[in-house]
Amino acid sequence: MITMPNYLAIDAGGTSTRAVLVDASGECLGYATAGGGNPVSRGFGPALEALTEASGKALGDTGRPISQALLAMAGASLELPTQLFRDAFVTLGLTGNVMIESDLLAAFYSGTFHDDGHALIAGTGAVGARIEAGQLASVADGTGWLLGDSGSGFWIGREVAQAVGAALDGRGPATALTGLLLAELGIVLDPLDRTQGRLRAQQQLILKVYERSAIELSRFAPMVFAAPGDAVAQDIVARAAEALAGTLLAAASGGPGATGNQGGRGAGSAAGVAAGPLVFGGSVLTKGRAVATAVTDRLAAAGGAVAPVLVDDGTVGAAVMVLKRSGEAVDATVFGRIKASLAALRDG
Repeated sequence: MITMPNYLAIDAGGTSTRAVLVDASGECLGYATAGGGNPVSRGFGPALEALTEASGKALGDTGRPISQALLAMAGASLELPTQLFRDAFVTLGLTGNVMIESDLLAAFYSGTFHDDGHALIAGTGAVGARIEAGQLASVADGTGWLLGDSGSGFWIGREVAQAVGAALDGRGPATALTGLLLAELGIVLDPLDRTQGRLRAQQQLILKVYERSAIELSRFAPMVFAAPGDAVAQDIVARAAEALAGTLLAAASGGPGATGNQGGRGAGSAAGVAAGPLVFGGSVLTKGRAVATAVTDRLAAAGGAVAPVLVDDGTVGAAVMVLKRSGEAVDATVFGRIKASLAALRDG
């Protein structure tokens, strides 16, 4: 009797880890979650603990051997030696190797089984990519809050805080975002209450914003979607969409020096995006549909009408990749089986 090989796929994020056991046919046999599994943001020890915890739960008591394991991670984690992880996974039944792949590819493959296309991710950060032959061919942004992440949750949250600060001292127009942000921070606005010539509410805003790490500004991003009729909120959404469309088109064109490059904004780039699968991920695009719609409108205006596939995370893509990288065929049937069986495990 021939036993079908089993594979372990892990989507390791900074705040949560998702592990799935999948067989060669695409049937997902076990699924579990744990805390953040990215070694750069969590530290290697805590990250490895989360990875093995989620994996152990996904395996359950099946005792199934694991032919190969794949970790989808971000950033510098891709440079870590795989042996650091393999030693831990051998205790779970791994007989083969550990592969480390980009979480960008995992997000892309969560929306398609094809090996060529584009992905745009906008969560706390923002990054665009062109995928060719199953590999990252060109990446734009994803450079962090100091250098970029334009249109991201951080970027939007910072724009909200700046707009409210400007509204409070008259540098900017009044906005519904003021009430939302002050309520979130527990600040009471009294127009008659001033200190050192400044509204006390604004002084408190300054203190409460600067006592947080910069990246925490992303928690304010959902406020622009809670004020759909507000002109300031609409302007932030529009500028976020413009930035994200520019990021995607920059990835599509390949950047300076690429053949036919037009600064990331040419019609050729938009047509290239429209030609293949386009996957959107990250809460700014998947939960704030206003941004996703605005991005696709801008792409259409640049010459490429698109219908993106929205994905919640990279778990399906990690499962697709571990099969593909292990030499298993993934077609529409297998892709559909992965999605359906994983959804059933998540709902169960």
